Amino acid sequence: MKYVLRICFAIMLVGFGYGYFEKSFNDNPEIGERVIGLSVLFSVFIFMPLFLYHRWKGKDIKDYVLDKDKLDEMRNKNM
Repeated sequence: MKYVLRICFAIMLVGFGYGYFEKSFNDNPEIGERVIGLSVLFSVFIFMPLFLYHRWKGKDIKDYVLDKDKLDEMRNKNM
């Protein structure tokens, strides 16, 4: 999974770079804008869910949720 994420990240960076190059240095900026837009869509709908799944795999979500018990515990520590 780590290598898949690295490849996806590299594809995303290349897409942003190529889109910026096309937009800035060529006569047709519409192609660059489309490439940048597709790179943004790729990063939001493919890269980010894969990254979040990889980082949260095997972790308990209750450790990261602030509920009433944890709030009471924090208030009691401060007093």
